[in-house]
Amino acid sequence: MQDRFLADVLANRHNRAILERWDDLALPDAWLVAGCLFQTVWNLQSGRPPEADIKDYDLFYFDAGDLSEAGERAVQARVDALLGDLGVCIEASNQARVHLWYESYFGHPYAPLHSSRHGIERFLVPSTCVGVRPGEVCAPYGLALLYDGVLGMNPLVPHRDLFERKAASYRARWPWLRMAADAATPHPAA
Repeated sequence: MQDRFLADVLANRHNRAILERWDDLALPDAWLVAGCLFQTVWNLQSGRPPEADIKDYDLFYFDAGDLSEAGERAVQARVDALLGDLGVCIEASNQARVHLWYESYFGHPYAPLHSSRHGIERFLVPSTCVGVRPGEVCAPYGLALLYDGVLGMNPLVPHRDLFERKAASYRARWPWLRMAADAATPHPAA
């Protein structure tokens, strides 16, 4: 299923261009994550263009040596310089500092992360917990939930209010997605 996922992700020309320039980014523990990946898959499954309605392209990186906003802004400026010609919004986020701002932004506490992969496994919806970088896929809950269009609440981030808003947003764009019982959501593989 990973081969199918990579083929689908690369059908999106922006994902492909970002991954082609990966070495130039030179970000520590970096991954292309989330919406630009799972939304590409769902667009293809819906017969839509792969890039349709994708708001932004998220890059996670992990730099525990610089938890400052200024450091993250400097990384964002470098990303903009390297990828700005793509004409899409690309957001770089240092996963080592998410715990510093998450509660004030989302209203829920968030424990410090120890890697970018750790951040990927903590998205609100397990079927969307995906990341790629050249030669590697991160899908801590597997890919079946993504391809089956199953939306369940992540037990690692049990914020029902945030989950329900996110799931409603996804179902408005891809009405065929279906809700799962919370108990049916698997835990990440060890």
